[in-house]
Amino acid sequence: MLRIALPNKGRLADDARELFNDAGLEVRVRGDRALTASLGGEFEAIFVRAADIPEFVADGAADAGVTGWDLVCESERPLDALLDLGFGRCRIVVAAREDSAVHTADDLGVHDGRAVRVATVFPRVTTRFFASLGREATVVPISGAVEIAPHLGIADVIVDLTSTGSTLKVNGLREVATVLESSARLIATPGTMPAAGETASDKARALDELVAALASVLRARDRRYVMANVPRAALDRVKEVLPGISGPTVIDIMNGGTHVAVHAVVAAATIYRTIAQLKALGGEGILVTRIERLMP
Repeated sequence: MLRIALPNKGRLADDARELFNDAGLEVRVRGDRALTASLGGEFEAIFVRAADIPEFVADGAADAGVTGWDLVCESERPLDALLDLGFGRCRIVVAAREDSAVHTADDLGVHDGRAVRVATVFPRVTTRFFASLGREATVVPISGAVEIAPHLGIADVIVDLTSTGSTLKVNGLREVATVLESSARLIATPGTMPAAGETASDKARALDELVAALASVLRARDRRYVMANVPRAALDRVKEVLPGISGPTVIDIMNGGTHVAVHAVVAAATIYRTIAQLKALGGEGILVTRIERLMP
């Protein structure tokens, strides 16, 4: 039984549990404060701080883990992302005061005759970013409330997480540069998954099955299954409306006469347009359903 490190609280924890439950790996805990849980009987979950998960996985205390890519990058531990889970999307950005002379990354050089001072909860990521620019910077590590630092004169700019940028604007700051983009990832140590031609270990096979299960749920979330009865004469145009994965499935209807049934998987974001196009082609009995899993 493999051990998977999951966030113990917050939005990442909620989204991770929902994903595992949808994949058939129900998180079965014995109590609200339980530190471990069964994942559908196939895996064991351990609940720890999201920031500690890179360390747990890198040190072998967990076989895999779910955490933000920003935390993996800050840890500087050698880890591979097996799967982008799609939730927890955010960016680490450089931000300056609205009235600052810093407008772009090119302005992040010497400030008032000294190296620019940067307040951040990501000192390692920040150091690497400024080094990649070839710019000198004095990094000021702060554990929280980074947005206030430029207003108190503690720093010239900050490096912090943002999703929409609204918090920065509320605090009189503007984005200057993007350091990295982050989302929740399923991580493991390098070499866990075999290279092409290598024999997979039991651990690698189990993780590969886990990746496939989670990916099938993620793939299905932005798709819908559409069924409709359409005129046989309009099939060529229906195929343009319902391209599906490899084209729509066409089925004869008993006593259907001039109509046939078509089934296809389509994008959820444009389902309203798909329905309108089918109706315009004479489609009827249109049914749209959600998909639990979708394998390629």
